[in-house]
Amino acid sequence: MTTILVTGGTGRLGRDTVPVLRARGADVRVLSRQPSTAPDRRTGDLATGAGLNAALAGVDTVVHLAAGRDQPGETRHLVDAAAGAGVAHLVFISIIGIDEIPLAYYREKLAAERLITAGEVAWTVFRTTQFHQLVAGLFAAQRWSPLLLAPAISIQPIDTRAVGAHLADLALDRPQGRAPELGGPEVLDGRRLAELYRANRGGHRPIVRLSMPGRTFAGYAAGHHLAPGSRAGGRTFEAFLADETVAGR
Repeated sequence: MTTILVTGGTGRLGRDTVPVLRARGADVRVLSRQPSTAPDRRTGDLATGAGLNAALAGVDTVVHLAAGRDQPGETRHLVDAAAGAGVAHLVFISIIGIDEIPLAYYREKLAAERLITAGEVAWTVFRTTQFHQLVAGLFAAQRWSPLLLAPAISIQPIDTRAVGAHLADLALDRPQGRAPELGGPEVLDGRRLAELYRANRGGHRPIVRLSMPGRTFAGYAAGHHLAPGSRAGGRTFEAFLADETVAGR
């Protein structure tokens, strides 16, 4: 039986990954900063490195989903501790386009990638497009606005359930280095995404196209964050919104 430690296992993506790993027969442990009596929890702090050596004892594979305030620092602590513990495989979730789009969060993610690829533990880096939750959040943040601003770019949102299933495949396989990238089932422009969100949430706010100056927006406009030739199955953005509404979220 493969023993897997998941960082960020209680987050949205973690909640869609951990059950799949367990269903496939893995012994899954979830890293937590706070002590817990739950039998599957292991205590360790990525920010300081405290407790990681003990949390990684007996672990075969690490699935690194956590993304805190200092991703490079946290990843460095994890990589060093995993090497010391004899971990055989480190799987890292990343984002398509981080080496082309100069967003601050992307720079940190890229720095974390580089620490993993330069480390002593065999690795798999898996890049995807933006999650449905992120795209919905862009519109939800405008709830008090009389307008609904739609970015003047295309987006290829992906279902975290599909990402979780793919992560489980990678974690239970041999290290692959850079795994093939994966995007959502549809590439939609910002206005269409806004229309779907408005139709689901109700209301008649005018949708206004938003374009911004600068290299970051230009990187998105150029499509560096997309993978049109590699589309996942799973829910479309419209289906995701419908499911979230039924669930009362």
